[in-house]
Amino acid sequence: MFLTAEQESIRDLARDFVERELKPVSRQLETGDLDLLKMLWGKMAETGLTGLPFPEAFGGSEADSLSYFLVLEEIAKVSAALATSLSVHVSLSGLPILYNGTEEQKQKYLPDLVSGAKIGAFALTEPNAGSDAGAGLTRAEKKDGNYVLNGAKLFITNALIGSVFIATARTNPAIEGPKGLSAFIIERDTPGMAIAEGDDKMGLLGGDWGELYFDNCVVPESQRLSDEGQGFKLFMNSLNIGRISIGAISLGLAEACLAAAIDYARQRRQFNKPIADFQAIQFKLADMALKIEAARNLVYNAARLKQAGKDFALEASMAKLYASEMCNQCASEAVQIFGGYGYTKDFPVERYFRDARVMTLFEGTSQIQRMVIARNILA
Repeated sequence: MFLTAEQESIRDLARDFVERELKPVSRQLETGDLDLLKMLWGKMAETGLTGLPFPEAFGGSEADSLSYFLVLEEIAKVSAALATSLSVHVSLSGLPILYNGTEEQKQKYLPDLVSGAKIGAFALTEPNAGSDAGAGLTRAEKKDGNYVLNGAKLFITNALIGSVFIATARTNPAIEGPKGLSAFIIERDTPGMAIAEGDDKMGLLGGDWGELYFDNCVVPESQRLSDEGQGFKLFMNSLNIGRISIGAISLGLAEACLAAAIDYARQRRQFNKPIADFQAIQFKLADMALKIEAARNLVYNAARLKQAGKDFALEASMAKLYASEMCNQCASEAVQIFGGYGYTKDFPVERYFRDARVMTLFEGTSQIQRMVIARNILA
């Protein structure tokens, strides 16, 4: 698909980072080494990948939307975990402040987030509120010019390495559902907020996730992001961007599956010939390539609509839905082509298979995406 010279340059910058810094340590990263993860974050920051879509006034590159998603795609070819970590930092932490913050909030937080000096996280999900995100029970009671938060969040990417958390809490308990929620910027060392490791995961082992607990956590009113009652709307707008991000990560992961399957099919011999010579294998590879190209068009189209300032919510859901499900299909086919070896940790497709599974779950499940799509086309 056609890219501008600037987009190709940024994509190549990401490829160079992946080849030089990420590939050599990708297997070690899967052990959950947080020091290594922080080191890679430092390298990404030095390369300028942490601030691509932000204005120069805050230290960013003012790159277009597609350029940012191209970077996620390239990183995901080697580590979907690191790509997810970067996506949360940019799409769900930095950009909400850029789009909704006061000038004081932007000046206080964006330079450090853009430079990578601080890592952002996003806290919406609660034990009782997953797909029904507006049902969150974390409370924020206004008192003496502050808000006192009590409650819990879970499945928080970047919880263990993050410094700036964007979180929702219910400021109006009399209003049930989304309209009672507000958003807050909460710093890591805020008294009353505790961070714990999350449950063991199936995939994305190279990134961290955790849980947040608020116990009379005092947050100044100046840390509220946008107006009271606007938290859910703010997060839904952020999730639309996040859905394109997951589409891009799914695309990169699927491309890695196809590349590994092609390479193996050329080398693996059965019945005195490479298995790539068998039509059954060729058809699998052809279907994978076809689905990847279709996903690429959906993801890139949503990115270009966002960049043009058009409504992109429908296209973001389409891109996320198709790319995430396609990614799972490609990962499954890659394991099948590898046969028994695909079930071992000696080959990367075993990890791709595990990493792909979550793509249909976060940033809105496939079922939620279908609801969004149906609601839009029936409106």
